Amino acid sequence: MSEEKPEPWLTIIGIGDNGLSSLSPSALSLIWQADTIVVSERLDTVLEGMPPKTVLNWAEGFHDVLEKVIALRGRPTTVLATGDPMHFGIGATLRRHFEADEMRIIPSPSAFSLAASRLGWPLQDVDQISLHGRSVETLVRYLQPTARIIALTSDASTIREAAELIQAHGFSGSHIHVLEHMGGEAERSGQYTVEDILEGEHDFSDFNTIGIRCIRAPHFHPLIAGLDDDAFEHDGQLTKKEVRAVTLSHLRPYRNALLWDIGAGCGSIAIEWMRTGGRAVAVEAESPRVEMIRNNAARLGVPALQVVEGRAPAALDGLKRPDAVFIGGGMSGEGVFEACWEALKPGGRMVANAVTVEGEMALASLHAQLGGDLVRIAVSRAEPVGRFSGWKPLMPVTIWSVEKGWE
Repeated sequence: MSEEKPEPWLTIIGIGDNGLSSLSPSALSLIWQADTIVVSERLDTVLEGMPPKTVLNWAEGFHDVLEKVIALRGRPTTVLATGDPMHFGIGATLRRHFEADEMRIIPSPSAFSLAASRLGWPLQDVDQISLHGRSVETLVRYLQPTARIIALTSDASTIREAAELIQAHGFSGSHIHVLEHMGGEAERSGQYTVEDILEGEHDFSDFNTIGIRCIRAPHFHPLIAGLDDDAFEHDGQLTKKEVRAVTLSHLRPYRNALLWDIGAGCGSIAIEWMRTGGRAVAVEAESPRVEMIRNNAARLGVPALQVVEGRAPAALDGLKRPDAVFIGGGMSGEGVFEACWEALKPGGRMVANAVTVEGEMALASLHAQLGGDLVRIAVSRAEPVGRFSGWKPLMPVTIWSVEKGWE
């Protein structure tokens, strides 16, 4: 017979722009019963007229306030949030620190739901992203022909920053809907082209959500593996697009999976992995290449790529265990494979490429020990030969891939 679980002590309540009037009586009672209330800077005014409470404000410093909330464990505490706390909200963040049965979550309609209802966009057909407190370059990988995107913003300045990126990536003429204070008395909205935003003077509220409707564009970066080589800044240390596409097919990316890209070069494998929805760490020993990786990640819409400057295996200390590992450089380094294989989660994928005879011998030896697939790719590209064209071969690449057994 299971033990009866105690009542959740931490309540997270999403409220609308019209404050406490948006809440049900049961949600209001949970605020009244709390010993401590935690609010954001924007929501502190909703408590005016309430009996004295201990109030914490995230504006005092997130980590400091979080430590105070952790110290309150077991005592009735209510966190006021905007909209749906579990959709790019504080609830999702707090869930990393508390068990689900400690929390009671009462959502209000999210900004995404409200924006979709205002615009008439079916939410299942819309990319929903947050630029709030995040690099605006996050938007880039969602810029696809005819895409519809709803994005949370940090403040009014995000609108212009987004317009600049949209224009820079060839989507001039796209429309940006600016929706301010949805659900509140000050609600207003407007539709603008990218050019309208960049050329005009606008007094937008800091509390806004934007809806982006992309035009069809002749040039864009598709989300499937194998971006053109010239999409990346590089010094020649680049996995060519044809080999990159095959390599990623062996890595088998999936959403939220963590990749280690060892000897990352310009970061092309890690970046394309993240563009499919995964997470990645790029490990690179050469400082100029580290800067290239960061530039490429921002330009291609994955600024959250973690870049570690250093040489494996020493540089791997302290990293979270990966779901997949790609070794494109450094396979010949002593202890690199062993460290990566030890860290790789059960069921994870290991893929390594080699272009030298010595590298091929190392992969053949590992294939003999651990099995997996060994593939050799030879690619030729047509190039001018006088008035005609001829095939110019690239260096053949050997790819070894293997799945680690389940423990």
